[in-house]
Amino acid sequence: MSDTTSIRLQKYLADCGQGSRRFCETLITAGRVKVDHKIVTALGTRVDPSKQKVECNGKILTKEPSVTLLLNKPPKVICTSDDPQGRPTVLDLLDDLPERVYTVGRLDFMSEGLIMVTNDGDLAHSLMHPKYHVEKVYKVWIDSPLGHHQRPKMMRGIPNKGETLRVLDIDEGRHTKQGVEYTITLGEGKNRHIRRLMEHFEKKVFRLKRIAIGPLRIDDLKPGEWRRAKPAELKLLRKSISAAKGE
Repeated sequence: MSDTTSIRLQKYLADCGQGSRRFCETLITAGRVKVDHKIVTALGTRVDPSKQKVECNGKILTKEPSVTLLLNKPPKVICTSDDPQGRPTVLDLLDDLPERVYTVGRLDFMSEGLIMVTNDGDLAHSLMHPKYHVEKVYKVWIDSPLGHHQRPKMMRGIPNKGETLRVLDIDEGRHTKQGVEYTITLGEGKNRHIRRLMEHFEKKVFRLKRIAIGPLRIDDLKPGEWRRAKPAELKLLRKSISAAKGE
């Protein structure tokens, strides 16, 4: 099989809307994928979709037209495809969408704001890869102002549970009924990154909202609303990814 026509099996699964490449790897190793009617579990497998038949969970796959959505996730909605506890998911907000899609990265249960939903495996892989730090901007409201020395400490990095939590920028905003507002820019985001930083300084988080992913902005999307990303937005996003890769 020529390498010019073949691609890695997990990439093809992602391109067909089966999930992120990492999730597609779990589908392969779990024996849920067949190539030409034979179960394949080796992650290094390459396929030529023009000549070979690929199945997942008994369904023959074909590459779908790429779609990328911007969605304003409300609080108390989770970012997985399914929840054993029966809580609402981001995909529940997309009932009328014909394409099969998955979320790129996550916001925790109580957090809100901009999240991307796509079936573009290459785009999702680049956005989630730890080497390519596409900046993300958040608004957070806490119970009292940060101290004079606390913001510089956040920018230098705070050790926490074996990780270093760092922000690229942090600006104090208005003092409102919701709390003291800060705008925080992250490069590499860890699990519950901002909440853990605020817990470190004994600050109570009232609200946490992501407002930007690279050049993409939440703008006037209301909670639960979504729209398709514009070609110009995706071009800017891919340009920022290329810059992060050093290309």
